[in-house]
Amino acid sequence: MKSKSLYISSHEKGAGNLLVSMGMMEFLKGTFLKVAFFRPFVEDCSCDWDINFFISRYGLDMQYEQCYGFSVQEAEQLIAQNKVSFLIESLIEKYKKLEEHCDFIIIEGLHQDSFSHTVDIDINLEIAKNLGSLYCVVLKGENKSIVDITDEILIVSQVIYASGCTHAATFVNRVDETSINELSNIVKTHKNIAPVYFLKEVAELSQPTISDVHYRLNCTTLMGDKKDFKRVIKQSKIAAMQLDNFLEHLEDGDLIIVPGDRADIIVGAMASIFSKNYPNIAGILLTGGINPASSIIKLFDGFTNFPFPIIVTTQDTYQTALKVGNVRVNITVADERKIALAMGLFNSSVDLNLLKTNIVTSTNSVITPVMFEYSLFQKARENKKRIVLPEGLDERILRACEILLRRDVVDIILLGDEKLIRQKSGILDLDISKATIINPATSSYKEEFAKTFYELRKHKGISYEVANETMSLDSYFGTMMVYLGLADGMVSGAVHTTQETIKPALQIIKTKPNIPIVSSLFFMCLKTQVLVYADCAVNQDPDANELATIAISSADTAIQFGITPKIAMLSYSTGSSGQGKDVEKVIEATRIAKELRPDLLIEGPIQYDAAVDSDVAKLKLPNSKVAGEATIFIFPDLNTGNNTYKAVQRSSNAVAIGPILQGLKKPINDLSRGCLVADIVNTVVITAIQASIEI
Repeated sequence: MKSKSLYISSHEKGAGNLLVSMGMMEFLKGTFLKVAFFRPFVEDCSCDWDINFFISRYGLDMQYEQCYGFSVQEAEQLIAQNKVSFLIESLIEKYKKLEEHCDFIIIEGLHQDSFSHTVDIDINLEIAKNLGSLYCVVLKGENKSIVDITDEILIVSQVIYASGCTHAATFVNRVDETSINELSNIVKTHKNIAPVYFLKEVAELSQPTISDVHYRLNCTTLMGDKKDFKRVIKQSKIAAMQLDNFLEHLEDGDLIIVPGDRADIIVGAMASIFSKNYPNIAGILLTGGINPASSIIKLFDGFTNFPFPIIVTTQDTYQTALKVGNVRVNITVADERKIALAMGLFNSSVDLNLLKTNIVTSTNSVITPVMFEYSLFQKARENKKRIVLPEGLDERILRACEILLRRDVVDIILLGDEKLIRQKSGILDLDISKATIINPATSSYKEEFAKTFYELRKHKGISYEVANETMSLDSYFGTMMVYLGLADGMVSGAVHTTQETIKPALQIIKTKPNIPIVSSLFFMCLKTQVLVYADCAVNQDPDANELATIAISSADTAIQFGITPKIAMLSYSTGSSGQGKDVEKVIEATRIAKELRPDLLIEGPIQYDAAVDSDVAKLKLPNSKVAGEATIFIFPDLNTGNNTYKAVQRSSNAVAIGPILQGLKKPINDLSRGCLVADIVNTVVITAIQASIEI
């Protein structure tokens, strides 16, 4: 019988079950429609951190009570009463109820140290065996030698094999990066063990954020935006010295612990974050319940964007420092930066194709937004590309850049003044150290770019001086990088207009052979499927030839992203039921598209209801291979398309990814100036996938 569950557990505290469970959840949500999360045992039935995290983060259609079996205390009592069989039977019963409604279940066990020494069986292995689950063990590599880690891998493998469980994989987390190659080579010599994956120690994942300290110490907020509470605290420092001496001890990521009446330290710390000569602190924690004087508060209020959080506790400085040092670190749903870092670590350390072979035993034709977005990241990661972002000083671009780099899906090139970009990212507490930063105004490429642009446009009467000046413009410089192969694609539009993005592309990149126009599409991620809407952003009133081109371009784009093209050429009538020039345009466009691409399934003219609803399709076009099953919708004009995609997006809570430009020889994509960070991330990933397809 095919297993429908994966049991993840560790033998000691702090091994990293949550990280591995998150990685597996994202991996499996990209394959299955309904993935459940279950914990056989919890320490506190009323509030389990991991259960709440998974329900919220991954939008699981589950009630809290469905996600666990027993408390540790209840389990120990049953085991002490020799009622192990009753315990396991009860867990199987609850598990089977979940299995009836889910495609796959991730089961996360408590580490063995959570149970008292009276529990002399490996309770996790016993349950995994009885549930028929595949088993993954998570080992802790922190402060362990290569010999100790190797021995632990082999011993655990033998124990799992002897238990009768199917051993899917071993994850060794928090390993010294310098030891990973040697450990990998040693493991390769042992042929009869499950795949072993080594995840390096990443300090930030175990470091608290301002939010963690704020919550654990029950602080109040004096200054700071919500987003700044995600700042990571690398270390804390008590400010007892005079300011001039104290400044010399500042380090990146410091939490400054200081009484609220030390105005000199508070103002000096604030000034340090704007100085290129000093590191960027994480925040200030004021002790003793003392707020700064009104004049200092007035100084703070004069800033439009205050640079870091200031929080206040009523406790004294000594007790505060002790408690900060003992803050328990948990990744929260709001910790997008840590989640991105954790998922980047997981995906770069694990052979997902091998894991899929070992674990995934069935597939599902349904595609959810989560599944589609996950597949995008997977495609981009498999063939990593260089994407240039010309708007390097925009906060949203910088935040998206950090997420993309942490998830290790693309290489990023930012355009702009490096000092200003580094300073702004530092003030925002973002890590963009892996990004390449180029200033078009001072770049050594500028002369070459100007000469190339002059040669491309001299027939239009452009002078070399104008060409040279034009190459100082970020959007033109970035486009030329793509043209000359220094970048694989470009994403712009957070600040620039659509015209400022598309015009350089048309002048430099140009369209593909036999594709006379650039068009756009949106991926509309509905609850159980992904549809393509085109053209909803670029061409205002395309003629029949242009409409046919849009249909063909959209089909080719859809194929690149794993969507089977069934094209509906939309109109206000279906088949031969209507008349008028607008219908005639769609009829002609359908004829041209079919003639140019007889391999594609194309239907038109067709109304939207007949294209999506099988019952309506049977009445209006009973013999159509597209009606009722359309995946690509070609709108007759921009007015119809733009309004329709927005109406569907808002009324059905669909995720609209786009606009995605198509028809260019190399990928350039446009953002909305109202775009969110998530929109930028998705567009960059899609651009990278487009770049991986050979022209």
